[in-house]
Amino acid sequence: MLQTEQSSIMKTYNRFPLTIVKGEGSYVYDELGTSYLDFTSGIATCNLGHQPPRVKQALQQQLDQLWHCSNLFHIPIQEKLAQWLTSHSVLDEVFFCNSGTEANEAAIKLVRKATGKDTIVTFRQSFHGRTLGALAATGQPKLQESFGTMLDGFVYLPFNEVEALDQLEDIQPGAVMLELVQGEGGVRPAEQVWVDKLVELCKTLEILLVVDEVQTGIGRTGTLFSYEQYDIEPDVITLAKGLGSGVPIGAMLAKHAVSTAYTPGDHGSTFGGNPLASSAALATVEEVEKTLAHGKRAGEQLVNELLELSSTYDEIQEVRSRGLIVGIQVEDASLYVQKLRDRGILVLTAGPTVIRVLPPLNVKKKEVKRFIEGFAHVLEEVSS
Repeated sequence: MLQTEQSSIMKTYNRFPLTIVKGEGSYVYDELGTSYLDFTSGIATCNLGHQPPRVKQALQQQLDQLWHCSNLFHIPIQEKLAQWLTSHSVLDEVFFCNSGTEANEAAIKLVRKATGKDTIVTFRQSFHGRTLGALAATGQPKLQESFGTMLDGFVYLPFNEVEALDQLEDIQPGAVMLELVQGEGGVRPAEQVWVDKLVELCKTLEILLVVDEVQTGIGRTGTLFSYEQYDIEPDVITLAKGLGSGVPIGAMLAKHAVSTAYTPGDHGSTFGGNPLASSAALATVEEVEKTLAHGKRAGEQLVNELLELSSTYDEIQEVRSRGLIVGIQVEDASLYVQKLRDRGILVLTAGPTVIRVLPPLNVKKKEVKRFIEGFAHVLEEVSS
């Protein structure tokens, strides 16, 4: 049933004219039973596709035991998840919450307390969330309009501009916060030379480095975390989206020297890391680890075939990617999203001129082929 003018749901989304009632693997189905190849993955959330069997099994087992327990008590499955995350990263401790914006809020509070400084540098066209603190960190003024005065302390520098980083010495921030691939900002990967200089300055000036892995984490870029591909060690990272296969969970991970700034009562979350969410997340990360190599190969296949199409169709201006987060620069992204949907293929935009393609990590070769063939038909239609 499509949302109507009489709907009681707030009009905060421009929804597609589509009602999804079922999902399995790389496919979703509407109320008429029509199937769609889902290359949105719930905006990089269903990294193992819809209803992954191991996650479903873990949820069913947990449903028979305990759904929710507040963080005033010890939660064994939460502890197992935290140990898995820290043992697979360069971070030492974890705070659990429910979403990416909450994870970023937790990081903002932590680095402010740890450093005693209010100033945090972020980057233009970044996206860190919709709550007021995370929105203030987001380097997109259009998203901040109409919501009054933003939280003070954020300074925005140009993304991927090496010379601009020299301003850090004058700014003297407590922390720098960045996405290593700007997702909402147009699928723009950070350049290695820029990251190298940023990390060097952070070390020299004693600035904490916070990496927002909300969209890039949990295998999306070809490694468990995107920071691994840049050979760096952040002081803090934030996770959500793909962490729970669609069950709401977020996490902030920090090195011990930073995490100890938080003491009991400083921060909290009623639902964060509850037994149900932690069960889904632990099963998810264990399965994603087994899928990383396949996802990397699938990303290479997808990008190579897109580059072949770009040699035939001038409508493709550029292809940008890191693993299985792919951005295709065109003149009007929404036009392609609509035409692909008409062909039974779901993709997203990342701004007005970028098609964002987010297949599940276990996507099959034939599913990539179907997308490429459908996209080729749309390109032919648009070009003629």
